[in-house]
Formats: sequence, structure tokens, C-alpha cells
Amino acid sequence: MKLPTRSLLRGNTRQYGMAIALVAVIILFQVLTGGLLLTPLNITNLIMQNSYILILAIGMMLVIITGHIDLSVGSVVAFTGAMSAIMLTSWGLPTPVVVPIALLLGAAIGAWQGFWVAYVGVPAFIVTLAGMLIFRGATLAALGGESIAPLPQSLRVIASGFLPGQSDGLHLPTLALGAAGAAAIVWVQWRSRARSRARDLPVPPTAVTAASSVVVSAAIVAFTYALAGHNGLPLVGVLLIALIGGYAFVMRSTTMGRRVYAVGGSERAAALSGIRTRRVTFWVFVNMGVLSALAGLIFTARLNAATPGAGTMFELDAIAAAFIGGASASGGVGSVIGAVIGALFMGVLNNGMSLIGLGVDWQQFIKGLVLLLAVAFDIYNKKRVGGSAPILPGLTRRSPARRESG
Repeated sequence: MKLPTRSLLRGNTRQYGMAIALVAVIILFQVLTGGLLLTPLNITNLIMQNSYILILAIGMMLVIITGHIDLSVGSVVAFTGAMSAIMLTSWGLPTPVVVPIALLLGAAIGAWQGFWVAYVGVPAFIVTLAGMLIFRGATLAALGGESIAPLPQSLRVIASGFLPGQSDGLHLPTLALGAAGAAAIVWVQWRSRARSRARDLPVPPTAVTAASSVVVSAAIVAFTYALAGHNGLPLVGVLLIALIGGYAFVMRSTTMGRRVYAVGGSERAAALSGIRTRRVTFWVFVNMGVLSALAGLIFTARLNAATPGAGTMFELDAIAAAFIGGASASGGVGSVIGAVIGALFMGVLNNGMSLIGLGVDWQQFIKGLVLLLAVAFDIYNKKRVGGSAPILPGLTRRSPARRESG
């Protein structure tokens, strides 16, 4: 069954709209900066500067899909980064030992917050607001109000290293990875289309799928070719590719992903269908804690220091990326790719405004306005199709299903 192009566009307004908006803002700042935005050096800087926001956006998207929100991620980034620096410098632990300990610390923080949200029933807004204050205070106490620097090269390479290998001015491993990525995207698109047709589900017209494959593949190849002419793909870029691919697969093709969407869509209905809704919510917050710790490691490594003010306003960027990327304020809607598009939109916006010399005051104003418009657009779409206006995630009343599910 072929899906008419008009129906396809109507059903994916946010997804296609933000992809178009991302392309538009790239073109705008490419013109305004006189071509500086898409130079290989600046593209590399974009990846490194926004890697931790991309990681946080993936986790935040899952939290928002379940109908909650996490305001503590910036403080958790600061706290895990501070503890990692202390373990490396004061305790003398090697980086291969510190990294898993930091991730476990993030998991423990996520479990602490997830317990209050899922099993006690305290709204996520309140729990994570308390967490924001608790872990910011813990960071100040751990660091004594001072910064720790410098850090070992073994940690810094995570955020500033590149894939090894060079040949005739072009980084061959980066080119190979780009070609493999483009081929994988095309294969996934057409395989998904074939599976949908086999199940007699609606599919977009063949021309639409072909055009999408060509555009996405060309973008990936052009992106990796630009990087290959510089130092190649940063190591943190490889990590991001693995995270994006892994989480996209989990959310699209596994039972766990379907359960996350089910809990966000209707917690009571999910509980009645046999899903342990409280367990799903708990593990979503554990996952957010782990990703916050990973972002903390990368940010600390890039800064080459642990500072009391690290992670400030990161929660804004992560939440904005999720909502701009298509998440619904009422839960149950969103995608990992959408979160990535939203984070890239915010990253290009930040970078472009900095390149043209726009002040921090105007940057904050514009970012806040973009977030407001994204959520307003979501509410408008819901009203247009007859849905009810959403409320702020994490402030919903405790569903009766919470007391019935385990």
C-alpha cells in the first residue's frame, strides 16, 4: 500500500520541517559568515563542541517520550566530570579504570532519581530540580570551589583525538567510514520499506524513498569528504555514530523501544497491556544518568579541566534539542534522529551566531525563542488534528496505573 505524498508530509510535519530548517540555517550562516561555517576545521569544531549536547539530547528524548523531563543533567555532567578529575589527579587511577567508574556513578544517580519518579510517584520536574541543586552543590564541595587542571592525555584524547591513518592528503579511514555509512542508511531505508510492504502497511512512493536515499547519502559522503581533507573524523564522532545508530535501532526495532513509546503514549493502557511501566520509567532515568556521565567525561576532557561551573545550562540545550527535534510535550512522540537534528540545529545556531559576532545575550534570547516556537508548533499541530493541548511533562498527576504496575 503506497502512502500518498501529501499524507506522508502531513504525518511527519515536525520531522521534515526541522530537517528543512536545519538545512536553511546552515545555508544562512554559510552566507553570513562568508563560507566559514562549512570549512573542514569548523565542521570538526562543531562535532567536538556539540558532542556532549548530542549525547544528552539522545537521553533527554527518551525521558520526554515517557512523559517526563530531567533538569539535572547539567549538574550531573559537572559532578561526574569533577569526580573523574579527582580520581585521575588526586587518587592516581588510570583512565581505563576511571571511565567505567564514572559511568557507574552516572547510573547510580539516574537510579536514585528514577526511584523517586517511578516508585514513589514524585513528579520528575521536582525530583530533577532537586537533583540539579544537590549535584551542583556536591560539585562545589568536591572541588572546593576551585578548578582541577591539567588532566592526563589519555583522557583528553577521547574528546580531541582523531582516527589514525593518512594517505595523499585525504584521510582514507574517514572516507571508508562515510561510504559504509551511506550504504548502511540506504540499506536500512529500503529494507524498512520492503518489510512494511510485506505486512501491507502504508509506504511512501518509490520516488520519495529514492530521493531520500540520494540526498542523505550525498550529505554523508560530502560531510566525510570535508573531514577527510582535514584531520579525519574525530574519535568522539565515532562514538556519536555508534550511539545514534544503537539508540535509533533500539527505539525503532526492539521491544524495549516500543515499551518506552507505549508508556509515554498512555501509561494506564500500557500497564493494562502487561508492560511494567514503573520499571520502564526507572531504566529510562538510569540511561539518562549514564549518558550524562559520558557527556561529563567528554566535556571535562575537552576543557582539560574540571570546573565548578561546568554543565551550566546544558539542560536547556538538551531539552531544546529534543523539542525542536520533534518530541511532544505530552509524551509518546519523538525519535533519536529527531533529537540529533534538533541538537545539530542548536549547535549550528550557536556556532553561526558566534562566528558573526553576536553577543551571548542575543544568543540566549534567540535560543529561548526557538524553543518556545517549537513547543507552540507542537501544540498547534495537536489542536489542528483534534488532540488536546499537552501539559508540561513531569507535572502530570500520578496515574492509577502506577499503583497497579510493577
